[in-house]
Amino acid sequence: MIKNEKILSIKTREGGILGKKKDPELERFTKNKNQKRIVIGSIIGIILLIGGILLYRSYALYEEEKEFNVLKGQIPDFGYDIKMLSVVVDGNKSKTIPERGLYKTNVECTGGKTTGSWDYNAWNLVLENVESNAKCNINFTTNGLTQEEYNKHIKAGVSLRRNTYRGKDISKYHQDGSLYTMISDGTFGDIYVGDYIIDSQNHKWLIADMDNYLNTGDTSLTKHHATIIPAMDLMNARMNATNSTEGGYYNSEMVQITLPNYLGTYVTPTFGSHVITYRNLLTNAVNVTLANRYGTDGGASNSWAWYDRQIDLMSEMNVYGSTVWSSSGFDTGIDNFQYALFQLQPDFKNSDGNGGRFSYWLKDVSSASFFAISFYHGDSDVDIAASTAVRSVRPRFLID
Repeated sequence: MIKNEKILSIKTREGGILGKKKDPELERFTKNKNQKRIVIGSIIGIILLIGGILLYRSYALYEEEKEFNVLKGQIPDFGYDIKMLSVVVDGNKSKTIPERGLYKTNVECTGGKTTGSWDYNAWNLVLENVESNAKCNINFTTNGLTQEEYNKHIKAGVSLRRNTYRGKDISKYHQDGSLYTMISDGTFGDIYVGDYIIDSQNHKWLIADMDNYLNTGDTSLTKHHATIIPAMDLMNARMNATNSTEGGYYNSEMVQITLPNYLGTYVTPTFGSHVITYRNLLTNAVNVTLANRYGTDGGASNSWAWYDRQIDLMSEMNVYGSTVWSSSGFDTGIDNFQYALFQLQPDFKNSDGNGGRFSYWLKDVSSASFFAISFYHGDSDVDIAASTAVRSVRPRFLID
């Protein structure tokens, strides 16, 4: 027997070899080994097939996502995550959103309840009821709108933004300069009341209103603008060195010294040349014998004039929407309306919107000794004499 091969040699009668008989144990081993090879091969084949499918699918998804990313790069961040976005301009598929123009747009979305529309002001897509499998197609038709129709879209968009509180951090728009384009072109793009800017010193500046002083002044203000106020008090100061309102608001220490310093210290370093110079009608005299709403102390403003201004305190009308302790009609001037911010989010009238409360001066003369204040309890007040320096300075200014 040849042990190496496990083969039995059977001799014939003549002494020759009749044949070879395989060992059954070896036959079973060989058969099992072949079966294992077939199974392993099949598994490897299946794995390669599945891998190929997954690889192809991953590549397809990558290409789809890559296309979406290209398109998304052409659109301001609208805050939604959708799987696919296609753009068609005059029947041809495009990888970019066309520049702003007289396009008629049609947005069709699939994927559950997802709906879309085109925002002409922000020039981007607006989605509602977004679902993870949403797919949206935007079709642009050149010259599909008349100039009049386009202007109506823009005005409607600005009105929507003035009447909507959002409270979004738009610092990136300030940093890349797009904020000022959106303001100066009159569309206000992706800007809403209550949105805010955080500057390099961590000061928070609120969008209080938009175009609210448009066409005011003895020389008309024609620049589109946003009205800005600080969210919190940055400094305390007095209105005058003595307990007197003589000379009205314009001749006060607040106007002549404090506000210019405030402008140079806090505002200009952040907003620079974007701060607008405009015309404002301000009180410049007080008659100490006139009656007023204060009741126990005589004196009321009795004269005003137009001045070039970049920064001023707000009026009672700007904050409350009505006069309360203002001494006469001379106090109000062009500040005869409530800012949208205080109308939409009233808690800002005496706080930073996060529970931090403070009192601050207003521009209205109340009597011979007092100016009006917005008190941190939320009420209108005049409890502090003009020389008291414990009230905050919370001015407004306009940017374009």
